[in-house]
Amino acid sequence: MTKEKVMEALSNVQEPDLGKDIVTLNMVKDLEIDGKQVSFTVVLTTPACPMKDLIRNACVNAVHLLVDKEAAVNVRFTSQTSTTRKEGELLLPKVRNIIAVVSGKGGVGKSTVAANFALALAQGGAAVGLMDADIYGPSVPIMFGVRGERPMMKPGGPAGKGLIVPLERYGIKLMSIGLLVDEKNAVVWRGPMASSAIKQFVSDVAWDELDYLVIDMPPGTGDIHLTLIQTVPVTGVIVVTTPQDVALADAKKGIAMFGQAQLKVPVIGLVENMSYFTPAELPGNKYYIFGNGGGRRLAEEYDIPFLGQIPLVQSIREGGDAGVPVMMGDDQVSKQAFWEFAGNATRSIAMLNARIGREKVAETVG
Repeated sequence: MTKEKVMEALSNVQEPDLGKDIVTLNMVKDLEIDGKQVSFTVVLTTPACPMKDLIRNACVNAVHLLVDKEAAVNVRFTSQTSTTRKEGELLLPKVRNIIAVVSGKGGVGKSTVAANFALALAQGGAAVGLMDADIYGPSVPIMFGVRGERPMMKPGGPAGKGLIVPLERYGIKLMSIGLLVDEKNAVVWRGPMASSAIKQFVSDVAWDELDYLVIDMPPGTGDIHLTLIQTVPVTGVIVVTTPQDVALADAKKGIAMFGQAQLKVPVIGLVENMSYFTPAELPGNKYYIFGNGGGRRLAEEYDIPFLGQIPLVQSIREGGDAGVPVMMGDDQVSKQAFWEFAGNATRSIAMLNARIGREKVAETVG
């Protein structure tokens, strides 16, 4: 065996989403051969890559078929999260991807989806932060069990000011207006004040190095959305809806807002929450309480990826209320739904960063 033959064999292994082989994409590193032992590292576009096992099996098969069927192939993985951000950017310079989770209306479970999405990414090995940008209805302190806690300050902020140190819980960094004000007091702010707070959450918080910063946006389309999109280099948005027609009508407005010429933010995809109800005593049954298939039809209508369905499950609600999100619990069905959604989202993000056309992203992920 030679390194040349192994690399030639690996040039037949396609990266499933980017449509090129892993050698051309310069994903193969540190190739070593010792007798029948072959080892190398594959550099993934995200630590939370759902295609890891598929790529490993394809690499092993390529070496066995094209080089030596008796070779002992050791495939290691590392990651360099893809990004379109350039070095030297002033805002969030160490954050590779900024993902806004949005909904056209309240009550569709956007914050629950954002929280468990962030946790699923972190469980995949990514460095993740969660910014609660819902100024008027912050829910992160309750959902993560940090009510009453206050973030610390450290020096190093702009103009000699201090930086807010985000709280850390379950392996992700958290920031919310609910950590700065008494939860018994209503936040009665006009639009400019709320927008100013969002800017501070971006510029005055020590987020440091992150693969993904997930931003839980307020429902609807308003000042805070415009401020954030025009201030922060957002990688893309994830739209949350439920299957019912009222929610879908409002989700359309959200999709249309981010597609406007003055914003032009890519839509990573759409996820359907509360898709169906499955009673614990009848695990094989699905009851489509809010309708069936509305999210997928909407994604097809707008030619955007359909990222998955999240079931209506009691444990998801209980986990959020108890400060232990379902991704940290024992409900394997719900966790699997969030893992599949997060996997589809990371694939869509990687393809958008590689500037593959929207049609290809929708076809591959959906």
